[in-house]
Amino acid sequence: MAARTDPLASQALCVGLIGRGIQQSRTPKMHEREAARLGMDYAYFLVDFDQLELGDAALPDLLSAGATLGFQGFNVTHPFKQQVLPLLNALSDEAAAIGAVNTVVYERLAATGEIRLTGYNTDCWGFAESFRAGLAGAVMRNVVQFGAGGAGAAVAYALMQLGVENLTLVDSDFNRALALAAHMQHAWGGRVQAASAMPERLGLADGIVNATPVGMGKYPGTPFPAALLRSNHWVAEIIYFPEETELLRAARGLGCRTLSGTGMAIGQAVRAFELFTGHQSNMAAMASHFAMAA
Repeated sequence: MAARTDPLASQALCVGLIGRGIQQSRTPKMHEREAARLGMDYAYFLVDFDQLELGDAALPDLLSAGATLGFQGFNVTHPFKQQVLPLLNALSDEAAAIGAVNTVVYERLAATGEIRLTGYNTDCWGFAESFRAGLAGAVMRNVVQFGAGGAGAAVAYALMQLGVENLTLVDSDFNRALALAAHMQHAWGGRVQAASAMPERLGLADGIVNATPVGMGKYPGTPFPAALLRSNHWVAEIIYFPEETELLRAARGLGCRTLSGTGMAIGQAVRAFELFTGHQSNMAAMASHFAMAA
């Protein structure tokens, strides 16, 4: 992934995170501590639509304000990873293929001074790196993924790149699962399907991925009845606050191999930092920053 070489500001860099219910996010501290390690003047702000009591319709104005205020860009999280797409001027190849963005970078055109918004997806790489490290050798014949939103799109893309033979998408909005499956079938054909019959699909699954917000403090519980888990399943989460969700706790109780969302959170931050600053980040350093932010 190409790093930025033309930051809007020559000295202090300002970036932020746009989402809902994000007060527990460790992303600001990860970015700021990595910047301090590299000797950079860098500030990272939370823009929590819930705390600010903003409606979704405020998203375009917020992005415009960021450009006016000299921000380098924003990370984007639930529920805006797909809503942001029509507000951007360009997408990276990977973001276009996934159909979701988690990093928006402001870039000023030298010829005109116009500021363009380019969308990237660093979630996909972050999940894939975490999976390789934490679930190496996992059986990948049949995987069921819960969640077909913006984060789910990135995770599904990563799973197919990792070698999943058959991926079933389940979502509380069945039409959203159908839409993501149709989008992914352009690259992987019938290996990606949408389904609503959970017990049958889970009975055949080697692995299960939760790419929904269910399990976060704001959305307690599990994305499906925990009684459907089996000891031969591997279970992966994208949630990292809390680091041990109800789903992971139930899976570990059965002896399942598990993967928390921590690695994905660190990996996506590494790539996003590089895009914002034009400077290479360090995975081990970011992991240390993540732990210190607890």
